[in-house]
Amino acid sequence: MAAGGELLLNVCSAPGRSKAPKRRLQSPQGNPPLKRKCKPPVSSFKKSATENPPLKPKCKPPVNSFKKSTTEADTRGKGNSSKKPLPKKKLLDDHNENLKNRPFIKTSSLFKNNPDVPQIHRKAVQQVQEDIFTSDSFDQLDLHPHLISTITTVLKICSMTSVQKQTIPVLIQGKDALVRSQTGSGKTLAYGIPLVQSLQGVKPKIQRSDGPYALVLVPTRELALQSFETIQKLLKPFTWIVPGVLMGGEKRKSEKARLRKGINILISTPGRLVDHIKSTECIHFRRTQWLIIDEADRILDLGFEKDVAVILNALNAERETRQNVLLSATLTEGVTRLADISLNDPIRISIADKIQDRLKPASQEDKEATSSSTFMDQEKFAVPEKLKQYFLMVPSKLRLVTLAAFILEKCKFEKGNKMIIFFSSCEQVEFYYKLLLTVLSGDLESEQHEHFSVSSTHLQFLRLHGNMEQEERTEVFQEFLKSKTGILLCTDVAARGLDLPQVTWIVQYNAPASPAEYIHRIGRTARIGCHGNSLLVLAPSEAEYVSLLASHKINVSEIKMEKVLSSLMKDNRFKLPRSGNKKPCGTDPQQVRERATVLQTKFENYVHSSEGTVRWAKKALQSFLCAYTTYPRNLKHIFHIKSLHLGHIAKSFGLRDAPQNLSALPKAGSKKKIKARQKRSDLPKGNRGKTPGKHRLAEILRSEYSSGMDTGVSKVRKKKKQRKPGTKENPT
Repeated sequence: MAAGGELLLNVCSAPGRSKAPKRRLQSPQGNPPLKRKCKPPVSSFKKSATENPPLKPKCKPPVNSFKKSTTEADTRGKGNSSKKPLPKKKLLDDHNENLKNRPFIKTSSLFKNNPDVPQIHRKAVQQVQEDIFTSDSFDQLDLHPHLISTITTVLKICSMTSVQKQTIPVLIQGKDALVRSQTGSGKTLAYGIPLVQSLQGVKPKIQRSDGPYALVLVPTRELALQSFETIQKLLKPFTWIVPGVLMGGEKRKSEKARLRKGINILISTPGRLVDHIKSTECIHFRRTQWLIIDEADRILDLGFEKDVAVILNALNAERETRQNVLLSATLTEGVTRLADISLNDPIRISIADKIQDRLKPASQEDKEATSSSTFMDQEKFAVPEKLKQYFLMVPSKLRLVTLAAFILEKCKFEKGNKMIIFFSSCEQVEFYYKLLLTVLSGDLESEQHEHFSVSSTHLQFLRLHGNMEQEERTEVFQEFLKSKTGILLCTDVAARGLDLPQVTWIVQYNAPASPAEYIHRIGRTARIGCHGNSLLVLAPSEAEYVSLLASHKINVSEIKMEKVLSSLMKDNRFKLPRSGNKKPCGTDPQQVRERATVLQTKFENYVHSSEGTVRWAKKALQSFLCAYTTYPRNLKHIFHIKSLHLGHIAKSFGLRDAPQNLSALPKAGSKKKIKARQKRSDLPKGNRGKTPGKHRLAEILRSEYSSGMDTGVSKVRKKKKQRKPGTKENPT
């Protein structure tokens, strides 16, 4: 065989030989002819110059072509004689070289091993609708002429809404009221107009030094600012009445100075007002005639019940008689209890039922029956008439790319859309804000000048959550308020009462903990008769949530995931390089999947670009899992931690594999071990004996809506300034 190999080399390297018959390749010893894998017909040696087709369909390269790649020929020749492992190594190198030239995606398949998306079979329900507008004008009410002029010229409102028509006359008469109306129906003016009408007629004329005549409690700082601005506009002709706002995050010293000068209409969050009641001597309620609690159910649900009790005791200690008003889009058991202790023979105004019944004092048995949970479970919620509601069933592995595709479709390739996306934790808001901003708002990579490129616009991302400094929160709120487009990533801190104009889409990336919270979230759009849309993202294991909404007369339609992902065909940044000139086809499922995989790879490349971003992603995943365990008991059959696939959930955070070092959630049966390791001194005195889940839930609620003066929260925030993204911290 060695001699045969030498003969082969001589034949292949002969410069003047034009033909090499097969019989001459036989060894002198008479061995059978060698089987060569690379021998082509000799007649095709000038193929590169003439581009003639080979003589035989399965030809091998020409003899002279070995000159062009002598290394290959030498390797094959020597491989037959002395170095047998070299051909395998060479083939492996060639294979690796081909892989480098071909488009390579590190991401594991997004479309394999996913749970089946169930078919939702539900009956269409008739949603509860409210008549928002009426034909009645404010001229028909017995209001001050200057106040009517301000409403029509400054606020540019001509006719009353239904809640205003029923509420304003009741409050002008000086009666207590429990008002329930859908979000965006004008409840702020429903109590603001009679409040201003009442105070402007007080004799002798109100002086600033008199202190607060009215107290307005709201759950969030943003809602406090919004209510303050509305009252300020109503008071434009009555300059002697001074409004003011107290909220967490502001300087206590400046607020004390304003209280000393005097505030006649005091708007505050409960936590900050309690702080001033305990520490500020100049605050008093001797002349307080109004107590208004807006979004009353949320104030109680967030753990402010003790703060409200402190405020009520402070008011009752100095003045027992006053007019009380409770307002909300939903009424809960806590609001019923609060109405019993704070309202005096109130009028119940429910626009959805068009009922104006007087709440008569009942026996203790009747009160318990009224406030039972079965009554609340059957509550029917009113939704705006021009609001279109959708849900999207997405496997956990595909949540991130589907959200990104939806953002691109609505905010980049369509004009005039303004979107709010709700998450369940502050860490998720921070993480997804940076991730989406980096990947989706990056410089376009040589986009072709096609029709979809011309219509594309720059994406503007903003974020809002309870762990931000108050100055930054106010700046973001005002910026999103004034902008015509943009995407706001937020927690439930923006779910209540905020009037954000021109919001066209509400996306609930994490499902809310109750149908009532769902109503408040979608209430940020379709306000005062405008059009709006909402999208609820669910995993296949959470499909029963749609039936739960239907039981509350909430009708949602399905959008298919494939339709959302097909919008990626409009963006060439996610195009998979191809050898041919085949144009992308928006209806080709394979190309859509390829582009989704390219987008997922971009997300994962960013997350794994440094150890800090990986830790940051793990922290966001950890906070999501913690929030997932806080769903109420009656929803555990829909949202249970055991129904989640950790590896698939990790993909939605840009992680390639399921993290192995997550310690946020104890494994089943390990509570005793954790309690044994944990010292009782590590827990605050008020939380000793509580389970980790309840302690975690309390932290979430207090961090979102605290006054900003709590010692524990302030210490955490001071330390947070020195931390970089990805460093360890207690999730809130």
